[in-house]
Amino acid sequence: MNLKDYIPVVPDWPKPGVNFLDITGLLNEPKAFNTVCKWLSIQVANANATSIVAIESRGFIFAGTLARSKELPLVLVRKPNKLPGDVHTVTYDTEYSTDSLSIKTNAPVGIRPFIVDDLLATGGTILATAQLLRNNFDDDVVNAAAVIGLDFLPGHNRLVKDKIDIHTLINYA
Repeated sequence: MNLKDYIPVVPDWPKPGVNFLDITGLLNEPKAFNTVCKWLSIQVANANATSIVAIESRGFIFAGTLARSKELPLVLVRKPNKLPGDVHTVTYDTEYSTDSLSIKTNAPVGIRPFIVDDLLATGGTILATAQLLRNNFDDDVVNAAAVIGLDFLPGHNRLVKDKIDIHTLINYA
């Protein structure tokens, strides 16, 4: 199964010159979605993960299925003012602007949290999430997976440099 067949490209969205890869095609095709979830499940098992850390918002889709199937805590990383109680927040650069992410200070990440996101581009979102996690545990290496990797952007190299063990399933050169 060629998973790229289920990822339509939306030109000039969210701004002119950007070709948006729409993962909803993967979600609309049960066999494609199942293939992605099985691959992610293998990555989580290989990492001996103690929690699944979901990045807002499309990371929630994949991470929720993993947390349920692996019987691991699901930890949400959200935009500011979306989580009640005490949170850690970091600000980071995106492809288009700056943004912030928050995690609850008492999130049950354990000693080997596993970050899940839909797409790896510049790496800013996963780097910010790793920074939030490092407030909660002492391990140098963070494990992560993204369904799509944009190899023509610097994300993968940035993550490796920051001791993030990153895996991607569908890559665009």
